[in-house]
Amino acid sequence: MIDLKLAVSQPQIVEDSLNRRNRPDLVQVLREMVAEDETRRKKIQEVETLKAERNKASEQIASLKKAKQDATALMDSMKSVAQKIKELDEQLNQFQTRAEQRLLDLPNVLHASVPAGKSADENKEVRKWGDIPKFSFKPKTHDEIGEAAGLLDFKKAGEVTGARFCFVKGKAAKIERALISFMLDTHAKHGYEEVLPPFLVNRSTLHGTGQLPKFEEDVFRIEKFDYFLIPTAEVPVTNYHREEILDEEQLPKKYCAYTPCFRSEAGSYGKDTKGLKRQHQFNKVELVKFATPETAEAELEALTADAERILQLLKIPYRVVLLCGGDTGFGSAKTYDIEVWSPGSNGYMEISSCSMFSDYQARRASIRYRRTSDKKVGLLNTLNGSGLAVGRTLIAIMENFQKEDGSFEVPAVLAPYMSR
Repeated sequence: MIDLKLAVSQPQIVEDSLNRRNRPDLVQVLREMVAEDETRRKKIQEVETLKAERNKASEQIASLKKAKQDATALMDSMKSVAQKIKELDEQLNQFQTRAEQRLLDLPNVLHASVPAGKSADENKEVRKWGDIPKFSFKPKTHDEIGEAAGLLDFKKAGEVTGARFCFVKGKAAKIERALISFMLDTHAKHGYEEVLPPFLVNRSTLHGTGQLPKFEEDVFRIEKFDYFLIPTAEVPVTNYHREEILDEEQLPKKYCAYTPCFRSEAGSYGKDTKGLKRQHQFNKVELVKFATPETAEAELEALTADAERILQLLKIPYRVVLLCGGDTGFGSAKTYDIEVWSPGSNGYMEISSCSMFSDYQARRASIRYRRTSDKKVGLLNTLNGSGLAVGRTLIAIMENFQKEDGSFEVPAVLAPYMSR
């Protein structure tokens, strides 16, 4: 969550961010917070005055009793003061509770470089890499290629489980396995520590990274235990340092993790639901970083480059776009999307989102660091990005390297993994 002090003392910064996110409805929430905080401050002054009066009276009562004089009248007058203090303390607690609830409804403050905008149509293209393939035939979609070759079976998965699941078979299954190992090995060579986290997490863990309480409908819950299937490795890996204080010398901390991911995809009916693009279960390699506020922006650029490296080695054309305010995720301060070229749909397809969360998640999960210079403790900045979504990388391989006969080539860098 954002800093309450920032919200009430510099509301213009938060309001500007909300306007760039195209969220005028939340501007009113912010203004109500500021108005309530002014009332809260007045009540704090009132209760402090009453407590000072009570303390002074307590000294007078003690003096009267010591002198064996009657203190009944003064004691009686303090009963109403004590009651008023109790009422004011309760009101202040209510103010704090309401403020914290409202903070949960406010998205992160956008980085200054994020442009205003309502939707993905206003995202800004930053760069492109690679040449879009040209075919002498009409290119097929990955599901057409996969089903014809017996590599993707959506029908059987539907019978076994339901819609938006798939049996990935034979060559395609082997490519997914190869991609996972290739991605992990590549990221490990560039300073990321590999971790294999739990695939189930508790409620407080999802709260720490911001999925709860706002986005509970997007995750799968196991009611018996109140556990949740992870929507991404970001959730358990970011929470690995929950309620810890790291030394600045340890930073940046860099982790890479393979996990299956589970998403209900609530509200995505009819949107890219054909084939492997938007499944309820998919594989992903995630990159997670912990950095100081001063280095976070540079670490975002480096993390994005690390994700791009995978596509360059695979020789898959892509572009990087900077998301506008209206398309930036709730908890993110700045996000780059990496989009691969999809010949089957004749357009770009998101394969990675690389985000900087400033101290939004760290405040929720109490992830802090101790500065080397003065030993003071502050909140860390968290970052994460897909490095990459494995199923969508499979889509890109099948479509970009397809042949007229329905087969497709495998990128050379995967050959050592395919032969295992």
